Parts: sequence; structure tokens; C-alpha cells
Amino acid sequence: MTTQNDTLDHVSTDDILNVAKLSRLGIDETTAHSYADDIDKILSMMQTISNVDTDDLAPLANVHEACQELRADVANTDIDRELNQSVAPAVEQGLYLVPQVIE
Repeated sequence: MTTQNDTLDHVSTDDILNVAKLSRLGIDETTAHSYADDIDKILSMMQTISNVDTDDLAPLANVHEACQELRADVANTDIDRELNQSVAPAVEQGLYLVPQVIE
């Protein structure tokens, strides 16, 4: 892997093949090239994200601290049950029937 100033610049196909060999994974050169391209794209995005100025942002310690405005929980009379269920594979007494998944 090519490094410069403690940042990763490029992952080569040879890097992927070497790691695959050490991991005893059978990866061909075409797949390794694809993986190398994908990893390069991810690293590029990470570099872009790391350049964002976050100095004035307070860290979020818990996702529940974030506030999300919710819509009112009000019944919508515009929904046409018969029309929606007309395209369902199986309906009985206004309910959607689904295959049994637990015996």
C-alpha cells in the first residue's frame, strides 16, 4: 500500500492479492482489481469527510439527544383499502395474508 504522511493514497491490485494470499482466500486478479478500485473510492470519500470543518459542532453522545419532528398520528381517510388490496396476492376479510414462516 502506498502511504505518504500517514495517509493512504492508493490500494493496488497486488495489495489485495497479497492480503488474500495471507488470508488464504482465492481471489482472481479481476476481482482484486475491482476490490482495489472500491477501496480507493471509499478512502477518497473518507478523505473528503475528514476535510469538513467540525470545530464548532458539539459531539452527539446519544442518538436520543437528536430531535426529530414527528407528524401528527391522524387517520388518513384518503386511503382506499380495496384499491390497495386489489394488487395483493392474498387478502381475506380486509387483511393481507402472508406465507407462514414459523412452524
